Amino acid sequence: MKLTNCFVISLLLLTATGCMQYHSPARSTWPQYLRGASFMDMTEPARIAKRPVFLGAGGKLISSIDAPAEMDYGDKVQNDNAVSINYMANLEYELYDSLRKPGISVQRAGTDVVIILVRDAIMELNIADISQDGADTLKTIAKILKKYDATFLEISGYTDSMAPAQAKALSLDMAQRVGVYLAQHDINTARMFIVGRGAERPIAGQDDIGRLTNRRVEIRLVPAR
Repeated sequence: MKLTNCFVISLLLLTATGCMQYHSPARSTWPQYLRGASFMDMTEPARIAKRPVFLGAGGKLISSIDAPAEMDYGDKVQNDNAVSINYMANLEYELYDSLRKPGISVQRAGTDVVIILVRDAIMELNIADISQDGADTLKTIAKILKKYDATFLEISGYTDSMAPAQAKALSLDMAQRVGVYLAQHDINTARMFIVGRGAERPIAGQDDIGRLTNRRVEIRLVPAR
């Protein structure tokens, strides 16, 4: 009887733990989680400057990935480009297959891959915190990013144009929360660039539906060279 009771209690604890709501850690701890991240646009010069830090933190470059045997005797630059294109294509397909949810999309821009996360798909409606659905989505993304680790990522937050005075702060808050979550799930912060762009670069109109779409976080993935 005692063994049965212990089993039931253990099962209930496991169930409760699995259903626990995620909450972002205290803001005062964010610099600890995001140590190594860069708070700037992920330009090519910025990536080049960050590369020694990235490599020193255990990062790897696309050039370290084994090329198919048929490329062994080809031009190195062409081979590296082919490996990069194939690597990012596989990343795109895996993200696309794993993130078929409303408010989430995966797009290709050259060799870059962009994940668009509409705010209401990953955060609580009335408070600034990641929702349980958002935590599940970000956990899936983190798992794939750990597999495809020869990439830099830019996490950029965006708002609509309704509160221009607060737009930068609100958008940076969203981006940082996503960055903290990924850091908590073992994504190397030396890969990260984090920015808040406010109401810049809208992707929809300024009607009610458009504003919901413009409030978003984008994760742009670029091959590490």
